[in-house]
Amino acid sequence: MTEPLRPIPITDSVFFPLGLVSFTVSHVDLFDGSSFSRDRSVTVTDGTITGVGQAGGSRSDIPEIEGTGCTLLPGLIDSHVHIEGEASLRQSLTFGVTTVLDMFCDSREVAELRKLTANADQTVADFLTAGTLVTAPNGHGTEYGLTIPTISTPEEAAAFVDARISEGSQFIKIVYDDGSAYGRPFPTIDRATMCAVIEAAHRRGKLAVVHALSLKFALGALECGADGLVHLFIDAPPTPELERRLSGARAFVIPTLTVLESVCGVSGGAALLEESGFGRNLPESSIVNLRRSFRSRKGVLPDYEVPRSTVPLLLESGVPILAGTDSPNPGTTYGASMHRELELLVGAGMQPTEALASATSVPAVSFGLNDRGRILPGARADMLMVRGNPTERIKDTRDIVSVWMLGRLVSRDSFE
Repeated sequence: MTEPLRPIPITDSVFFPLGLVSFTVSHVDLFDGSSFSRDRSVTVTDGTITGVGQAGGSRSDIPEIEGTGCTLLPGLIDSHVHIEGEASLRQSLTFGVTTVLDMFCDSREVAELRKLTANADQTVADFLTAGTLVTAPNGHGTEYGLTIPTISTPEEAAAFVDARISEGSQFIKIVYDDGSAYGRPFPTIDRATMCAVIEAAHRRGKLAVVHALSLKFALGALECGADGLVHLFIDAPPTPELERRLSGARAFVIPTLTVLESVCGVSGGAALLEESGFGRNLPESSIVNLRRSFRSRKGVLPDYEVPRSTVPLLLESGVPILAGTDSPNPGTTYGASMHRELELLVGAGMQPTEALASATSVPAVSFGLNDRGRILPGARADMLMVRGNPTERIKDTRDIVSVWMLGRLVSRDSFE
């Protein structure tokens, strides 16, 4: 008779073979994407979650990982990043972010990056991408050195959206913003063009999300039927009109408090470096960037209290809130900044379980990612295990024990 496998104790290093894709995590507390429960057992078979139940009923034919004192969560989803090659996806995964939603990247890189995420032995975060954003000539998005197409009239909308989808865009990201809220003026498309682009995206079965950092532009986006706002506004407090729009719309909001804190002149990202050992895997460039913030412009001083105080309004209105960082802008970095975003969302009025849902199940539902964001049978085994209980202390997400991608343990110590 074969002796049952003994539970494998948790250590600070890799504690079971990297190739292992069938195992049970036992006696672990669980946040499944929406609710918390204690002393659970989660079984993974060939990279898929196949069992979730009370601890004590694990299989004897696969390794058992002891999870006492830890909480298991779905892999985090950062709903606003800008991919910059393989390293950005690898760093995201190292910090428990197993999926990112890219809001604008060099579309020419997408095919090569897809080869990495198609690999069964995946060592980078998965992603969805908007590819090339929709912007006016010389508008926001044209200043980064990439030569990108732009749009000027509603009549161009259908062909423009078709071209984005053809080159790999999985959703459409629109800039409807003149930069006045933060003292960086640039041209923007007009309301009619934005509405036409949203309509064209919907005809092709694609979500259309909008970058708008001014209240008036945010209202315009909601009026045109945008599926989501990828930032909160920073120029004026919310109004009764916004409350009416939010209550009547089905749109989600990605507050991106991490980057808005930076836009308002606060280098809050540096707080991550104060956590003992949390930033040990970060390259020097990320450490430098976390200590930065956007430079203020003469006569313009955005107030972080505006977006912070808008979060409770979103909660009251039942608006889906998605956690996103806008990495790698000043004050942010891939992966690590998601843990700062969760802290800021709780500081703005969300309960820890609500904040955790905003980084797991809520974006999965909003973007139609039905195979992730939850720990339940049939879901991908993209998981994060941390010491402590982040449903009570949100900063416990930073005490990372293990990250799994498709059931494979991520070697966090080998990240470069």
